[in-house]
Amino acid sequence: MEPTEQAEAIETPLNATGIHYNVFGAKHIEDGALAQMAIAAKLQITVAGALMPGAHQGYGLPISGILATNNAIIPYAVGVDIGCRMCLSVFAIITDELKKKEAYFQRELVANTLFGAGWEFAISTDNEVLDRKELSEINFLQGLQHKALKQLGTSGSGNHFVEFGRVEIMDTDNPMGLAVGTYVGLLSHSGSHGMGANIANHYTQITMQKTVLPNEAKHLAWLGLDSEEGMEYWRVMNLAGDYASACHHTIHAKITKAIGEKPIAVVENHHNFAWKEMYQGNEVIVHRKGARPAGKNVLGIIPGSMTAPGFIVKGKGEAAYLNSASHGAGRKMSRSIALVNITHEAMQRVLEQHGVKLIGGGLDEAPFAYKDINEVMQSQTNLVDVLGKFYPAIVQMDGTDPRKHRNKKQVIAGD
Repeated sequence: MEPTEQAEAIETPLNATGIHYNVFGAKHIEDGALAQMAIAAKLQITVAGALMPGAHQGYGLPISGILATNNAIIPYAVGVDIGCRMCLSVFAIITDELKKKEAYFQRELVANTLFGAGWEFAISTDNEVLDRKELSEINFLQGLQHKALKQLGTSGSGNHFVEFGRVEIMDTDNPMGLAVGTYVGLLSHSGSHGMGANIANHYTQITMQKTVLPNEAKHLAWLGLDSEEGMEYWRVMNLAGDYASACHHTIHAKITKAIGEKPIAVVENHHNFAWKEMYQGNEVIVHRKGARPAGKNVLGIIPGSMTAPGFIVKGKGEAAYLNSASHGAGRKMSRSIALVNITHEAMQRVLEQHGVKLIGGGLDEAPFAYKDINEVMQSQTNLVDVLGKFYPAIVQMDGTDPRKHRNKKQVIAGD
């Protein structure tokens, strides 16, 4: 499906008043995010919504916003990094090993994934997701096959990370089957990379031509799921989500093989996605942009920052909040503000205080740029039960200054 010339577009008005939606942890949410959610509530297709305590302003739907629609999909309510997700592998390794063999664990992080926007492996890893028929049937995707192949198992940039840390299981009633105690964990956070970004930009152009909205709502343009364009986007969104999952599984498989250990439990969940779910007896499309599913007994992990703990959780299935929860702490400083206000010395001090070894990682991702994860979690006790925590120890992120444009590719060997 290709963008087309738009002739005499007729603007679709917003409803005069928006639907009621619930807000969790309002004191942690900036005014810009609240304003964006109020606009989303006025869309003609909106059925229900919710806002999580980690929310902050984004494009279209705020980050950590949830929106249920009637037979319609909104690409910018899914997000640019389609299917971005968390994956945690738990190992029966004594946690003291992380400090004793820090250089060893650090080496395996660096050797088995790759950070940076647009960078690729020289030798690709095979995965069944690369054989999906969408890649050959949909013309637009044919040009992304090489990129998808070479970026499989990479970690991208921004707030993405791969890290070793200490897992503390605190609840015996956990579906993972883990005894109360401490373990070593491998935690990753990234999405669908260049494939997802290209899909998001391509279909957003089509969507904004098909559904013209007032300027303040233009990024919330939608496609009907019974339209050719809507059905095609649904297919490629799901492909991108499966590709993001394959990237995580590739990273974890490589590192697991390198350290010679098999995980005794795995927890994963994704955000920046849309699901078909039932709401008040009707099927709706639930967009979770920077929010994660928290249906009854659904497992997941909600990270903090490079020094703050992540929380292993089990959903309570709170229908009033569309069975959702925050995907993380959420930013309290934009990247540009963080770069101006945070010093390398201050970040180094907080890393030392928490005993965290950082590989890469810029000032825009410093712990000070994020909300207090403990306060965020306290605000959503009605949404999830906490089963355990993950404490970062060796953290790898992209170290590129986001102010510098980079168009080169790093090419390294992979197995």
